[in-house]
Amino acid sequence: MEALLAALADPARWRLISLLAERPRSVGVLAQLTGARQPQTTKHLQTLERAGVVTSLRSGQRRMYALLSTPLRDLAVVLDGLADAADLVSGVDSLFERHVRSVLAERSAAGASGWADGREFRFARALRGGPDLVWSHLTDPELLSDWLAPDGLRVSGLVIETRPGGRLVLEYRDAEDADGTDTVVGRAEGVVEDVRPGERLSYRLSPLLPDGGVAFTSHVDMDLRPSETGTDLDVHYRITGSTVDSADFIAGIELGYGQSLDKLTTAIDTRSTE
Repeated sequence: MEALLAALADPARWRLISLLAERPRSVGVLAQLTGARQPQTTKHLQTLERAGVVTSLRSGQRRMYALLSTPLRDLAVVLDGLADAADLVSGVDSLFERHVRSVLAERSAAGASGWADGREFRFARALRGGPDLVWSHLTDPELLSDWLAPDGLRVSGLVIETRPGGRLVLEYRDAEDADGTDTVVGRAEGVVEDVRPGERLSYRLSPLLPDGGVAFTSHVDMDLRPSETGTDLDVHYRITGSTVDSADFIAGIELGYGQSLDKLTTAIDTRSTE
């Protein structure tokens, strides 16, 4: 398959394929139709023949080439499979396309410093575990690292000191960057502000730009309330200090933080049924 793809990638050979799809033709005729020299045309045809997509036969003083349909049909099956797989994760309503539209919209809105100040996001999750179990997932670095990352990313560094004034550091890498050789996707630093075990956790966290500057500051309040089925978690996320360069970060908050909380829900469900 690789040889076929390499052979078809050349525009000149693709033109020969198109001509041979109409009918078998000789080297001389193909050279005339493409406006190329005959030796060059012969080399292209030999490449296509080695790739298994054309066959040739010497007839008298000329060599005739014909297109083989089976390799192309096999390639079409593979391409159809890739297209079907892509349909599951892409398209107008895909998460990626939604993120792209959000990024473009936020970049357009980011005209000056402070452009997103006061922007608020609210999230709510009904969790099946009790407040103590939920609290441990909000404050234990090991448990926190398991869910505090949107799809496609992983927490590669985390410091959380659960006391007022405590340090908070969060670092992300690509989920498939297992050995940490790829660049850091994001890093944020902040301070824990309010700690009421089993009830409330508040902190401020600032994502950093590539030059080390602050993109914006998020003020996050997480409130826990016991419920009949476990714990209701309410998250209030507010933005201050937004810079023009913060647009891409802010564009991913609603989708990315929602994905993280979905992971938290799954983690709590798993622990509560063990």
